[in-house]
Amino acid sequence: MTGTDSLADLVWARGFTDPAWARRHTTAGREIMPSRRVWRGRRGPGDLPASPPGPLDGLSVTGSHGRTLSLPELLAEAETDALLVLHRGRLVHEQYLHGYEAHVPHFNASAAKSYLGLLAATLAHEGHLDRTARVAGYVPELSGTAFGDARVDDLLHMGTRMSYAGRPYDKALEAQRYFAVLAPRLRPYGYSGPGTIREHLATARATGEPGEEFRYENGNVEALAEVLRRITGVSTSALMSEMIWSRIGTEEDAYYLVDADGAEAACGGFAATARDVARLGELVRCGGAVGGRQILPEAVTALVAGVPEGYPRRVRFPAAPPESPATLSYHDLWWILNDPYGSFMASGIHGQRLFVSPGLELVVVHYASQVVSPAVPQVPLVQAFLSIGTHLNR
Repeated sequence: MTGTDSLADLVWARGFTDPAWARRHTTAGREIMPSRRVWRGRRGPGDLPASPPGPLDGLSVTGSHGRTLSLPELLAEAETDALLVLHRGRLVHEQYLHGYEAHVPHFNASAAKSYLGLLAATLAHEGHLDRTARVAGYVPELSGTAFGDARVDDLLHMGTRMSYAGRPYDKALEAQRYFAVLAPRLRPYGYSGPGTIREHLATARATGEPGEEFRYENGNVEALAEVLRRITGVSTSALMSEMIWSRIGTEEDAYYLVDADGAEAACGGFAATARDVARLGELVRCGGAVGGRQILPEAVTALVAGVPEGYPRRVRFPAAPPESPATLSYHDLWWILNDPYGSFMASGIHGQRLFVSPGLELVVVHYASQVVSPAVPQVPLVQAFLSIGTHLNR
């Protein structure tokens, strides 16, 4: 006899605790929800030169609880779907697991936030976007909300404090409610909340002055994406294609999930192949240039790893225990590692990472379907990436 699922076992909750369900979602999103492609353009795929295989053979890395693991053991522990490593512009490692294929777009989850940060920073550098302007000046419908009253720069640094629809703020619950806004099939029975991203943003009210505290929240990125749509007059997908995707030699179209209004889920609904995201990482590592062509302003990529005055200098990763030391920084929606190599990264739930280390001349793309649960230790991917980089630089 089959019983009724409890409210604690809703589909969207299982996605965080079941690797098989997460893998299905991260590799087949456009089969499940409406999407809009990010066109790769007419330019053919750019060169991704490969080094002879085997440079990472015999590498040992640190796993959970400080254990020493071989690279295959670490990838198994991390529920890895793909690992790509570029060193000095050459592909030195490319691996796909659990049936995931190289040509299939994979969700980047919150790593997508950083890509939108590049678009915003570039538009600001070119004079199209005023970082100091109030968001409501660009999106009047957000007047009186936590996001409308904030400055553009506050959004880029997760500097707003808010509650939605009068609820006490809880990050995990608000993330789940965001998914319910985006995907009708993920809504619990009797759901009567917002039906679009814009409706969701309109319920946010400030609970503190913007710019004073770091609070990692999807709404900042969705409000920023709406600002960019207003000033450019094009969709987020078209903007990403025009400014980056069609210009860096990508092999495949990427795509964004869209809500009932056709607005892209900019904070985490972006999917692309690992090879193409590696190209994006190499673009940033090389000062915004590809093959001698300047795609993004060098000044924009040079400033990724710096934090302006007036924002917290050290913050914690969202999943980090509250008692852990705050060692990271955050700027223009990128995580800054503050290591000796000037490393920074885009990061998403389930183990999605785009890791860029100028000092180690390294770009790493990691896709995974990690379980997200307090009972399951998170794999220390950053330490593993640094081990890879120092190994390659011997």
